[in-house]
Amino acid sequence: MLRRRTVTTGCALAISVLTLMAAPAVAERAPAAAPAASAPAPAMIDAMSRDLGITREQAESRLLNEARFTGVEAAATAKLGASYAGSWLSGPTSATLTVAATDAAALDGVQSAGVERKLVAHSLASLDATKAALDKAAAKAPKSTPVWYVDVRTNSVVVESAQPAEAAAFIAASGADASMIRVERSAEAPQTFYDLRGGDAYYINNSARCSIGFSVRKGSTPGFVSAGHCGRAGNSTTGYNGVAQGTFQGSSFPTNDYSWVAVNSNWTPRPWVRGSSGNVTVSGSTVAGVGASICRSGSTTGWHCGTVLQRNTSVTYSQGTVYEVTRTNVCAEPGDSGGSYISGSQAQGVTSGGSGNCSSGGTTFFQPVNEILSVYGLTLVTG
Repeated sequence: MLRRRTVTTGCALAISVLTLMAAPAVAERAPAAAPAASAPAPAMIDAMSRDLGITREQAESRLLNEARFTGVEAAATAKLGASYAGSWLSGPTSATLTVAATDAAALDGVQSAGVERKLVAHSLASLDATKAALDKAAAKAPKSTPVWYVDVRTNSVVVESAQPAEAAAFIAASGADASMIRVERSAEAPQTFYDLRGGDAYYINNSARCSIGFSVRKGSTPGFVSAGHCGRAGNSTTGYNGVAQGTFQGSSFPTNDYSWVAVNSNWTPRPWVRGSSGNVTVSGSTVAGVGASICRSGSTTGWHCGTVLQRNTSVTYSQGTVYEVTRTNVCAEPGDSGGSYISGSQAQGVTSGGSGNCSSGGTTFFQPVNEILSVYGLTLVTG
């Protein structure tokens, strides 16, 4: 969310600053190979231990296991081909990777330490196609039905709704294959975090406030990426300290929720995310798998961690539907929009919206960063 506020010229603003600068000079889909293993940052370990209810040793093991399984998952996906039905991590240390497929013979060929195999009815491609049918009918979705996603754990497409009968009508109108869809009752009412302070706080046109996601460059021009609902092309920005900062170069919302801002010479991009006890350096943007641990930096609520629940999620806000975001159980509150999501040392995305809060818990959605880089031809600033 953006927070509306009058900024007094020359007045220092008392706002905690969280910067996030990201990964490699990549403007395309993240490579399949696992990133080189390195010692996890202490700030990441501390926050994971606190928010996931595990020991520091378990948190470190979890990150190392997740890095190892990145390559294993890629190899299994290639081997299973069209029968591949998704994969997910489980256990307090992510010690198990479950790989699902529709072809028993092909599944028998997937052999690796820590990998479990599951035979299911629907391929990931067929689940994605079913969800795509819902996406095409998003304009018909009732307000009671704001979220739907591919759930690889249950081998289904889940539609969340406060009114299951209205959800059923939406599914029928979409023409999607209802046999692959489960309706779950949910009171979630996602909203964009216009009033959130994710990452470093910045102000749009001297009034609305959002948060920096990751530092980037376009050629020799420095800047940062953030949420699309934070501003439109041509809007000016000032930093957390009231100093003139930059101008929005591109923005997309809804359908997508991303933007990028070019900054002036007053600002220097750094390859950091502010954690709970220091900066976390980003070394890449390899996509975290379902079940992987992930942390978010926000100027309203600080540093919080959780896990990836689903990729390829569609979420409908009052302004419209945003597609292909990732859903997590990391909490957030108004002021955190645009802020950074990171898994291990890998940049993941920028805060879009969510529901709940950091007292009672909630769910959030982020716009994957690799898509933003690709669309605008940007490279991430790395350490």
